[in-house]
Parts: sequence; C-alpha cells; structure tokens
Amino acid sequence: MSKKNILIIEDEKPIREMVRFSFFNSDFILDEAEDVNQAREKILAHPPDLILLDWMLPGMNGVDFAKELRSKNTLGIDSEAVKIPIIMLTAKSEEKDKIKGLNAGMDDYVVKPFSTKELIARIHAVLRRSSDAQLDTVKIGHLELNEESQRVTCSGKQVSLGPLEFKLLSYFMHHPERVYSRSQILDRVWGGDVYVEERTVDVHIRRLRKVLAEHKQANLVQTIRGSGYRFSAKE
Repeated sequence: MSKKNILIIEDEKPIREMVRFSFFNSDFILDEAEDVNQAREKILAHPPDLILLDWMLPGMNGVDFAKELRSKNTLGIDSEAVKIPIIMLTAKSEEKDKIKGLNAGMDDYVVKPFSTKELIARIHAVLRRSSDAQLDTVKIGHLELNEESQRVTCSGKQVSLGPLEFKLLSYFMHHPERVYSRSQILDRVWGGDVYVEERTVDVHIRRLRKVLAEHKQANLVQTIRGSGYRFSAKE
C-alpha cells in the first residue's frame, strides 16, 4: 500500500516540525503550507489524502478555508478533491467552537496542545472512514481495478500484474489526468523512505505498458516529455 500524503496548513513552524518528526517511519508523507495561499497552490497541483488545518491562520481562518474547500469547484479542482478529509488543529476547546468547525466540513477536531500519537491515531481513523465510504473498485475505460481483491480486469478479462505494477496502476487510476514526475511517483508509490533510482519508475512503467498492450490499453499511460507521466483515457 502506498503512503498517504498529508498536507498540514499551519503558520507555526514548531508545530509543523513536531508533526514532521512524528511522521518519521510512519505511513504518511508530509507536505506543508504556512497559509491558505500556499495551501491552494499545493492542493491544485497535487490533492493530498488528508489535510491538517489550523484554525487561526493569517489572511483567512481555517473554518472559512474549510468552507471554501467544501464548495464544489471553488478552487477549480475536480469534484473528488472537495472530499479530502480535514482534521482541524486548534486551541479552541469549547463545544460551540467544535460544532462550528464540524459544521464547516471538518471530519475531526484535535485540540492543542496535542499528543502526536493521538494525532496519528485520529488520522488513521479518519482515513479509514473515508476509505470505507468509497467503492473498492475504480474503473477507467475498459480497465477495472479492485483494491480488496487486488484484481485488475479489462473488459472482464483478467490482467496479470506484479505487485509493484499493481500499486503503480492503482495510484494512476485513483489520480487520473494529472502529470507526475518520476520523483513524485517514487514518493507516492514506493514511499519517501525508499532510496531507489528515479529510472526505476521507467522500468516499471515499461512493464505495466507491456501488460496493458496485451489488452490494447497501453495508450492509457502517457509520457509527457520533460515532465513525467500521466494516466488518461483521453487521446
């Protein structure tokens, strides 16, 4: 299973550093933003699997930004991106504040100062709920991939893939129509703590294409010269 990408939107550097340190050797890759402007850019470029959002931020508070994220197409992103789980980080502990945050679209609420162990447990719980709420099967074109059974079919016929090729295809199918560099693919599929050559991605892309070619689907994995790769059913 590839590591989950977590975006923390927090203007206090010590808190970001504490969370980054707690993620060492965890199931998560941390990205950081100091304010909502940086956060918008990062979400537009690569929507994370979960957002840790501070309530008190410069320029726009976290509650208003959560409402913005939950508004379809406000950021010009696809409808799936507005479903990104959000955990609010705040010093506000009164019930009325928690209700305000939850009504803004938060999935959970962690009060500062917090235990990093509790935070990680909350992240796992929110991601698990989010995952359970989604279908195990994703379908693009003639390809259908089922995470639970680890099976891929093309027009009903079995597609035989190795473990890494399955992970690679799974990531692509869950994140179509976006261009990823080799280093980004390594981080998201292999994990940030695995040190392998970037060209390793090319090797597995070729293997994946070879298998897909047997089912006349190799064109789904597209090379974007100078940038990386994109998975798309569009020509």
